[in-house]
This record gives sequence, structure tokens and C-alpha cells, in this order.
Amino acid sequence: MTSTHMTNCTRHKFHDAMDAVYGPFEQLSPQEASSWVPPPMTEGHRGRYLWTDSFGVCNFLTLCKETSDERYLSLARRLVETVHDVLGRTRDGRARLPGATHEQPLLGGLRIGKEKDSGEDADGQYHHYLTIWMFALNRMSIVSSNRWYNDQAISLAKAIHPRFVTDRNSSRPRMFWKMSIDLSRPLVWSEGNLDPIDGYVIFSLLQHTAGDDSVLVEEISDYRKILETKWRHYSSSDPLDLGMTLWTAHWFNKEQEWATVLTERAFHCLRELHDDGYFEEPTRFRLAFREFGTALGIKCGAGSGDDILSVAHNITETWERTGLVERTPKRLLPITLVMYASACYPGVFRKGYLNGAKY
Repeated sequence: MTSTHMTNCTRHKFHDAMDAVYGPFEQLSPQEASSWVPPPMTEGHRGRYLWTDSFGVCNFLTLCKETSDERYLSLARRLVETVHDVLGRTRDGRARLPGATHEQPLLGGLRIGKEKDSGEDADGQYHHYLTIWMFALNRMSIVSSNRWYNDQAISLAKAIHPRFVTDRNSSRPRMFWKMSIDLSRPLVWSEGNLDPIDGYVIFSLLQHTAGDDSVLVEEISDYRKILETKWRHYSSSDPLDLGMTLWTAHWFNKEQEWATVLTERAFHCLRELHDDGYFEEPTRFRLAFREFGTALGIKCGAGSGDDILSVAHNITETWERTGLVERTPKRLLPITLVMYASACYPGVFRKGYLNGAKY
């Protein structure tokens, strides 16, 4: 995997993208940063969207590590608190989600943040959004040296796992793609392609940070059962799916067979997609944020000097030339810009980036 330091040019792009979503924050004093209120985004219910804010937290942590400016850690902390206070509550904001308390705000899960409260695209809970938030909390715990964040991620993991995973005592458990806001019933009964792999990897990272092999051991075992039925046959032509597969697998690439083979298969599929001309199609037929997921996965999964890295660079350069802010629909601008920043420089998304941490 690549391990370059953030250049001044990249830092400006990274910072400007984050500032467009969460700014202005550059002139905040340390005291102001500690009480900062994240502005409502143009996407998401009550201005919050779990996937976008997960990337936001991680990007603030990257800025903290790159600049040694503790204000960015304060911004990450305040964004975490705000997400818990908005998406950890009912849509009217009057109560925490069932099972949650002030001390344990994640025992009811976290809402996606979709703007609709009914219909096919209604608000609810996604497993892959919840795991990316667990990852953000895990990185927060490591950067801040505060185990509370990892403990909260573990509490979230324990709370949502039995709701999303069924037939746990069978040889092949099943998963639901989407649950209702209160986690009482499935909204989409099918299984996400990456959900069990996300679960296995992220729950394993939480266990490692906790320093206790008994933490989440049953949940990790459930995911492993499902994972074993999937990785040998993996195939995809979706750029975001390929990118997030590469990102997820890179944590255990060269350590566990499934991750090594899955990485090889994903790169093979990506090369086919590239050779078929997908990334040469007019940008009006494509979505930038999905391809920024591709670039992030490539930069985390590829070795230094690997020719596939040129695809990642071409993706960001292509969208820069189109005019990211001007050409992106307003409602998609936050998710696009935070993923653009991560694609430019993965930072805490990359294994080994945090000094002293194996993962």
C-alpha cells in the first residue's frame, strides 16, 4: 500500500473540501473549536447523514495528525457528539432511540439520516453505515487515546448485530440489508454484498483496540461463517463496491487468505472495468462520490509503484477538471466532498497510518 506524506497541494485540496462542508473553521480558537456546532449539511435529515459524517470525522482526524493541530481533534469530537445527538434520536428529536441512554447513546443504533420518513427510500438503519461509524469511533479512540470511543463502538456493535443477523446458530447465518429506525423489523430483507465482510473486519478492529480477544468473539464468528461462503466467488462491476472491498480487505491482506484472494479478485474486476472504458464515459453518466470510493480503495490496497494507482489519480483529476462544486447536485455535495478528500489522501483510513497502531 502507498505511504506518501500529504503534500502542500493535497493539503489545500483536502482542507478546502472539508471547509466547504463543515466550515468555516480555520479561524476558530481552541476554545471555540471545543464548543463548535457542526453546520447542517445540504443532505440528510436535520442536516446529518451518517455515511458522510463518518468520513468527516475520519478526515478531521487526518488533519489533526498531519498538522499536529489539536483543534481538528476537537472538531472531530464535536461532530461525533452531534451525530449521536441527532441520528441517535427519533426523527422528531424528542427521545433517544429505543434502548439508548445518556450514558450509552448507541444502544439503539443510529439512523441513516434519510430525509423521507416513509416509502422505499425512507429513513432506517444500514449495517454498512453503522460499521463505518464504528470505524470512525475506533480511529477517534486511537488518535485521542480515549478508550471511551472504542467502547461506544463496541456497544453499538453488540446492539445492532442480533437485529441484522438471523439464523445465528446455523452453519450459514443470514443478514438483512436495512432495518427500521427502531430496529424492530427488516425494511429490506436481502443481504448486502459487503455487509458480512465489513462486520468481520470492523468488529475485529474494535476487538484489537480493546486488547481483549473475548470482545465480540461470537459476533465475529457469525460474520466469518458468512464470509467463508462469499470471498472465493466475489465479482463486481460497481466502482464503489470495488473500492470499499479493497479498503475493507486491505486491513488483513497478506495476513488472512480470504483478504489476499479478495484483494486480487477486486483488482482484477477493477482492471476489467477500466479496460472496458468505464472511466472514459462522460461524467454526466457517472457519480463522483462512488468513484472516490474506488480511488480510496486503490490507494489503500495497492503497493507503492503499482500501475493501478494511476487509475486513482485519474479519477480525482477527472472530477477536478469538471468542477466538483459547480457540477455536483447540491444534495450530493457533502458526500462527494468528504469522499474526495479521503480519495486525495486516505490518512486514517489506511492501515499503519497511525504510528504505534498495528491496525
